[in-house]
Amino acid sequence: MKETYSFLQELAQNNNREWFNANKPHFKELQERFHAFAQQLIDAVSAWDEEIAASNLTVKDCTYRIYRDTRFSKNKEPYKTHMGIFICRGGKKAPYAGYYFHLEPELSLPDRAPLSMGKCFLIAGTYHFESKVLRSIRDEISINGDSFLDAIANASTHGFSLFEGEMLRKVPSEFAFAPDKWHHLLKQKEYALGKEIDTEYLFGENLSGRISEDFRSAADFVHKINMAVDFALENF
Repeated sequence: MKETYSFLQELAQNNNREWFNANKPHFKELQERFHAFAQQLIDAVSAWDEEIAASNLTVKDCTYRIYRDTRFSKNKEPYKTHMGIFICRGGKKAPYAGYYFHLEPELSLPDRAPLSMGKCFLIAGTYHFESKVLRSIRDEISINGDSFLDAIANASTHGFSLFEGEMLRKVPSEFAFAPDKWHHLLKQKEYALGKEIDTEYLFGENLSGRISEDFRSAADFVHKINMAVDFALENF
């Protein structure tokens, strides 16, 4: 993983087609290694998550292209400076929560600071839910909020915390009856647990095994979200 990390650092500083084409053979080699790692991680998660195992996921189902779609973006750099693996029931395009590994070196490029804020992290959950799915998740929290808090607490033993993204200013009126201790969850628009990882973690031995065990600590949270997703898809 260290060599892939270094390549992404270089790419961020030379994000143009000329440099990439000159280094494409090296990228292809690193991509093959990354895909082999992705398969290891899929296998490791499948060993304890029955929903993932039943999905029979391939590497293609869980990984992404390096090429950026620049058609509607002010940032015209042609390549992503990160690589990711999203292990999700049904694959990366499915509407379910899952387990995401993000590899992106932190850089110091003052002239492009807004475009160069990298970090490596793990995510259990997902974001950009449809409104009907958000309603279903909040329904479940409004009657079983303690079980969500317990799931978050269990994941916190492995360094995860609730992702604090965009939130509602107040709890929707239909859920105002819920105990105050659940209100923070009810105001969320994104339901995900995150854990930043550093290079010591990233470059250590048995990375796929360690990531898998971290994800396993958050499996109960992911399953609770997916139960609510299923209910929304079947009933709304």
